[in-house]
Amino acid sequence: MPSVQANGIEIGYDAEGAGPPLVMLHSATSIGREDYAAQIPLFSRAFRLYLPDARGHGRTRWDAADGWSNEMLVADLGAFVDAVGLETFHLLGFSMGAMTALMFATRVPERLRTLVIAGITTQREPRASVARRLMDPARADADPAWAATLARRHDAGQGAGAWRRLLPAIAADVAAQPLLTPRDMRRVELPALVCVGDRDPFTPVDHAWGIMRQLPDARLFVAPGCGHEVMVQRPALFNDACGGFYRSTEAVARDRATHDEA
Repeated sequence: MPSVQANGIEIGYDAEGAGPPLVMLHSATSIGREDYAAQIPLFSRAFRLYLPDARGHGRTRWDAADGWSNEMLVADLGAFVDAVGLETFHLLGFSMGAMTALMFATRVPERLRTLVIAGITTQREPRASVARRLMDPARADADPAWAATLARRHDAGQGAGAWRRLLPAIAADVAAQPLLTPRDMRRVELPALVCVGDRDPFTPVDHAWGIMRQLPDARLFVAPGCGHEVMVQRPALFNDACGGFYRSTEAVARDRATHDEA
């Protein structure tokens, strides 16, 4: 499995498929090949997929002494795409990855062909409260199956039990990170798709609607009978929504790639 030096760390990633580049960012405590297991076989027929592990996750090692923040993840993303030679690309993010993707889009929208974000809110609550509960290391002590999942995902790359330091770092950042403003959102002048489950306790539908309204060229997909993990719980619906979005924006995406390569 490949890796690149970027932003002072070694970023591990998966890559497969052929076509325009699509970078896929995973959620907190997960890894891309699990979050997007139902998308990779389909999307790789039309795109060259890049699935980097966020710092502290999977094979991207992280030293707790260096601190942890979504700002770092945004910088990591910029350094990663530079390292693998992507000038412009499609970007898809889920939950933590969606926040990274949206923040990146507000800063360098010219580098993106399209943006898909799922399970995201730009408001502090209920995100901070839910993160504090979910990222409590004591939860892993009470749920051995979840602890085993975290160990399977991260121990080989991070060292045994390193995820116990990562969980509170993520929760602390969610509670303190700066919030995006409507002015920030208006800078994302490119085709965007906002996805949410209608029963998502982490990012309510009205928050997703608000993001869609603030982005200049956005659509909203609401998955029925679905919680936070839209692409996992409703993979066929999510794949159809993304497929329709990519087909309907293909000409615009091609123009953005051509313009930026000129």
